[in-house]
Amino acid sequence: MFPYLQENAVKIAVQRIGGVTKTSNLLGVSNGAVHSWVKKRRVTNIDYASRLAELARMKVEEIRPCR
Repeated sequence: MFPYLQENAVKIAVQRIGGVTKTSNLLGVSNGAVHSWVKKRRVTNIDYASRLAELARMKVEEIRPCR
């Protein structure tokens, strides 16, 4: 359905935004939180997932897939 689901969509989103530090600053979270999302390949908080998807110009379903 989404081409990024095979890849780490969270990592792609963070890269599109400009890296971990820029992403964490824009979302108001720690660098560690962003690293954790990338490692888990998922952002569980819908507010952060929505904002991350918006900033990266991706669909929130790519960032926070249903499991």
